[in-house]
Amino acid sequence: MKTLLLTNEYPPNIYGGAGIHVQYLARELARLCQVEVRCFGDQDAPGENPAVRGFGADLSGVTAPPPLRSVFGALQRCLDFNTEAVEADVVHLHTWYSHFGGILAKLNYGLPMVLTVHSLEPLRPWKREQLGGGYDFTVWLEKTAIEMADAVVAVSGETKQDILRLFDVPEERVHVIYNGIDPEEYTPTFDESALARYGVDPAVPYVLFVGRITRQKGIVHLVNAVRHLDPGTQVVLCAGAPDTPEIKAEMEAAVASANSEPGGRIVWIQEMVPTCEKIVLYSHARVFCTPSIYEPFGIINLEAMACETPVVASQVGGMKEIVLPGETGLLVPLEQQSESPFEALRPEEFARDLAAGINELMRDPERCAAMGRAGRARVLERFSWAEIARETLALYEKVAR
Repeated sequence: MKTLLLTNEYPPNIYGGAGIHVQYLARELARLCQVEVRCFGDQDAPGENPAVRGFGADLSGVTAPPPLRSVFGALQRCLDFNTEAVEADVVHLHTWYSHFGGILAKLNYGLPMVLTVHSLEPLRPWKREQLGGGYDFTVWLEKTAIEMADAVVAVSGETKQDILRLFDVPEERVHVIYNGIDPEEYTPTFDESALARYGVDPAVPYVLFVGRITRQKGIVHLVNAVRHLDPGTQVVLCAGAPDTPEIKAEMEAAVASANSEPGGRIVWIQEMVPTCEKIVLYSHARVFCTPSIYEPFGIINLEAMACETPVVASQVGGMKEIVLPGETGLLVPLEQQSESPFEALRPEEFARDLAAGINELMRDPERCAAMGRAGRARVLERFSWAEIARETLALYEKVAR
């Protein structure tokens, strides 16, 4: 068995959960079968397993509006994925950036096509801010690819239900395979000097956020919750890669406003933090917060739990299947009066509810420690990349018959 993974993100070019997923899935699958990765970038490791090849895009002559350039760049790479001869038994797609490449491989090379849904475009309407009319194209492309796929992998049970609700796909073709974590890498690690390098005061308890600056991740709601936190609470935001200049400006204004109030203490780390130091940030945090308004899974929650840090997360998507309320953290409800939580959101109420959950745990360090231990135990029991790779290989063998 040989699998061809098509993806935008792959080390060292990772900025989100989908890239982390492909990184660890490829590593574990390579223990079981031959793996080739074709991705966006200049990676080049042809003789290894996984074999990795990065593809660039020449956009120097493109005069289309800037929001469309990432769309056309993705299509150019997907074409190049296929003009390079394909020798595999199955092609496995990750995110809309790779979908066109998978369709070409299925039709031109006759390969069975597996597609992992990390998120769904119809549930991310704010992407229009980033892509303009390209958003309508990505919605169409995703629908086409999902309905053509021989197997669709949902990263959570709720994501499976979203797929069945939004697309014309037989239920037996949709399989739930969770994301995972490497608990040997993500383990409690303490180093106050690493905190000091980022301006974090190790003597002051803090709540941590890790993620991109995008509507989906809800980071602005967390910043707006700061005014409702107990005095003396330190907030550490490990957040970069804003989707648009507009949300970057909104974020800057919100942080400046929060820090201007009495007792305001936000430490905003905008650079990409090495994994080893991100683990230190997780380990020292008293609470980790995931305020996403849409989150099919949320690998960052596993990362925090593996480092024995309790999680306060919005009660959406796969996080309802990760966090055990009262045992490994707390879940904060979102008003859901429409199919899109973004449209149903009451921002001020959500900010207050986030703050209430964070305050409840920050006030009780012994409870936090107990939740942290329970969280790591849950990760070890349920979310292993080795098991996920075995389930994925079994799916390949099923569709390749």
